[in-house]
This record gives sequence, C-alpha cells and structure tokens, in this order.
Amino acid sequence: MRAGFTLCAAALTAVLAIAMPASGAEAPKRGGTLTFMIPADAPPSFDGHQEGTFAMLHATAPFYSTLTRVNPENPSSTTDFVCDLCTDMPQPADDGRTYTFKLRDGVKFHDGTPLTSADVKASWESIIHPQEGVLSPRESYYMMVDKVEAPDPATVVFRLKFATTTFLPALADPFTFVYQKEKLEKDPHWYEKNILGSGPFKFVTYETGQSITGVRNPDYHHPGLPYLDGFTGIYAAKQATRLDAIRSDRAAAEFRGLPPSARDELKAALGDKITVQESDWNCGSLVTPNHAKKPFDDVRVRRALTLAVDRWHGVPALSKVADMHTVGGIVFPASPLAATKDELQQLAGFWPDIEKSRAEARRLLKEAGAEGLSFELLNRNVDQPYKYVGTWLVDEWSKVGLKATQRVQPTGPWTDAMRRGDFEVVLQANCRAVPNPILDVQPYLPSSVFTANYGNFEDKDEVALYGKMLHETDPAHQRALMREFEKHSIDTQAHEIWVSWWYRTVPHRSYLKGWKISPSHFINQDLATVWLDR
Repeated sequence: MRAGFTLCAAALTAVLAIAMPASGAEAPKRGGTLTFMIPADAPPSFDGHQEGTFAMLHATAPFYSTLTRVNPENPSSTTDFVCDLCTDMPQPADDGRTYTFKLRDGVKFHDGTPLTSADVKASWESIIHPQEGVLSPRESYYMMVDKVEAPDPATVVFRLKFATTTFLPALADPFTFVYQKEKLEKDPHWYEKNILGSGPFKFVTYETGQSITGVRNPDYHHPGLPYLDGFTGIYAAKQATRLDAIRSDRAAAEFRGLPPSARDELKAALGDKITVQESDWNCGSLVTPNHAKKPFDDVRVRRALTLAVDRWHGVPALSKVADMHTVGGIVFPASPLAATKDELQQLAGFWPDIEKSRAEARRLLKEAGAEGLSFELLNRNVDQPYKYVGTWLVDEWSKVGLKATQRVQPTGPWTDAMRRGDFEVVLQANCRAVPNPILDVQPYLPSSVFTANYGNFEDKDEVALYGKMLHETDPAHQRALMREFEKHSIDTQAHEIWVSWWYRTVPHRSYLKGWKISPSHFINQDLATVWLDR
C-alpha cells in the first residue's frame, strides 16, 4: 500500500508542473477554440452522478472538478493518482481505513461561490447514499466506505469499513463531479438539466442534441490552465458525419474511438495532418437478458444465447470494420486477473469447437421448449460498434434457430427503456474508467447491489462471492475468486453474455496537442491541458 503512495506523491509533483513544458518539449500555445465530435444523439441528462455514458461525460467533464483523478500526463496508468481539488494524496491511516484530504485554497464554483469540504461531502453522499428516486450507478463502488466527514471547510475524511485495493481507483472515477451542496439540498435532480462546476471551462450554451459550448475559466485552481479560450462539442451519431467534419477541418477530433477503416481513410486523405493514438480499451460489448421476461428467466435459454455465438472467428472479422478487437473474459485482458486462453475456453460461449457449442445450444432450447424462439434485441443508435455487433449477433443466433429482430433507439430512449425494463434482451457495453477488475465486474451483480444492472435477477451466491473478492487483498487469491465469479456469472447462470473487448483508435488533427489517450474514453476529458498548434 505504501509503495503505491510513493508513486502517487511523485505523480503529484508532475501534475503541479503541468503548465510548464518539460525540457525539449513543445511550449503550449494559448488561445483558440477546440471543436470536437461526440458520437451520440444527446445525453440522457447532464448529471455525472446518475449517468454512465460518454455522451454526457465528453460534453460536461470540462465544466467540473473531482477530488482526485488519474494523472493527465500519464492517463494509461492504473495506479498513478493525483489531486485535483485536494493538495496532496494522503497516506492512509488506521490500517488503511482512513484517508484525510486537504483541499486547495480559493477554489470557486463558476458562480463565484467558494467550494468547501461541505460541497465535497455532499457530492459524495449523493453518490454513496442517493436519495429515493435518484439513480447512482456507481453507489456500489463505495461499498467499503463507512462515512464521509467534513471536520472543517478545508478537510474531507473518508472512513472505510475495511481496507481494500479498490478504494483509490474508485475515488478517481471521472464521473464523481463535485457539486454545490446548496443546489443538491434544494433539488437533488437539479444537475440533470443544469451545469455548474469549478472546472477549467464555464458553461455557455447547449442546443439539444446538437452542440455544447464552454469558455475558459479565468479563476481555475490549476495555475496557467486551461490553454484553450473555449470549446464546442458537436453531437453526431453517424460516423460518416464525424469523419467528414474531421476531414474538412470543421472538427479536430472525436475522442471516443473510430474503427481501423476510418483511421486509414483519414490518414490516406490527410497524411501527416492526422495523428493517430491507439490503446487497449477497458470497454466491451455484453448482452443482458431480462430475467423478468419469459423465457429469459430460464437459464437454459440464456446459456443457449451465449453458446450460439462464435467469438473466435467472428470477432477478428468484425475488427476490420468495427471497434471490436480481443476475445476475452469479463476481466480487462491486460490485467493479471484476466483468464488465460485455456481458462477461457472452458466457459460456455468460448468453447473452441463452435459446432459442439451450437449443438448444445439447440439441445438446451429444445429442453426449455424454446425452439424457434422469436425475440427483440434492444440496441443503441451508435454506429461503433453497437450496430455492427447487433447485426452480427442476430445472424449468430439464427444459426441455432432463434429469430431475433432489433429495436434501435437513440441514447436517451435506449437508457430509459432499460431503466423501465421495457426490453427482452439488450445490447450494452461494460465500459469502465480506471482499469480495476474488482470494481469493473460489478455490472454483473444484481441491481440490489449494482443499480445499473437491468437484468432483473437476484443471486445471493454471486453477491457473496463478490464480497469475498472485494475484501481479498492477496493477488493470487483474488485471481482464484475471479475465476469462480466469472464462471458463475457468464456460464453457470449466464446472467450476462459477454461478447468481446474493444480497441481504441483516435485519429485527430495534428495541431491538437496536449491530449493523451488512455484505456478509457472517460479519462482525461476535461480538456485542461489541450492546446492548438496553429
């Protein structure tokens, strides 16, 4: 634990020097407005505490501050955490169960009011203990937190129920915006439709489903930042629209990720005017059957859905046109906790012999009285890779006699349909921020634990198994427990159907500087360090 904090202290020194270029590095230029594309129709709301989509985060992250974050100069790290609103990453006390943070002096919300520990405490309380009727998809990330205290205006204390390796990654989650206590107390839904933060940019305008704009915050608490005068984010669900905007220089980038074909198209057209950054992606496709809808309450039917899909041949083919990339289990493939290929091939849906797998799927469907089953796949109106994956899955299921059709909806209605349970089977993505497998597999837990699981099931054995894994600090024991959890979740019970991991490719105009790719399209999106070389 202490070794990790030595790294954090070094990282703090780095982030405090962000405004100063390293020896030999380019000196950032000030001014200009960045225009970038957001590949969606519109966010369900503006509330970072309630939402989990890039459609919200890419638009609003520049307006907000967080207590801590992944080092923006080293965003691919899973352990390099630095302060945003705090002054120093603390050494844990009380055998790793108490963390005391001191806040920076003079931080202000964009309306000029001071930001204090009371605002930080209120923000975390809204995430950890949401009021009735208020969603908090990351509530379960903080199962280890006993209470949050604000003993004075400049101090915040987190007291944990038990020491765990998951706390610091959870604390650095980029959706944990610090909100104004007064606004939360008056109306816990206020931030769904309004924006007021303390981040590098101030909100200017939002045109519903069209664009959002921000202007430089001259009182930002990181001296010398941001470099930009402002930004404009443009919503565009169609990939062709986004590519045309980058090609014609009406936009500099799309920060989520594009498929290899789009990367090659832009490079062929623009040459060295385009820079490409690539990374493994802590994100992938999964299918959630609605256990409250027959016959998906039957584990035999759910197992048949996963057994029918030929990942070993289908994913490499899809990777040529879509963001799909790596066949893997529920753990980020770069993690030591990830299943080996041999371990993976023991799980339903990952058997190396697809004909044997599909024969078992047909047997289960017949046994369950679900031969020739017709059903609807709810899908999201996002090209990459939702539409490609949905079309592929429908075809795969047809090979065992299943007749699936798609209902494709914009992000808002798609999210609302899941929350209301208005679906039979839904294509989702498990996209997490800081890669941390113990936290990242929470979407497989029932909604009584992970509120954004829409499968409508309960499973006490799964929850108990997860609890053991959360408390375990020995890596070897964690790995063994993870194999049990993986087998139970996507094979034995098939509560979720994991499909494949994605790969992140971000081509952007070469004049866009100061932005570094990470394994998550949620990290490093406040634009504070971005500058334009023109």
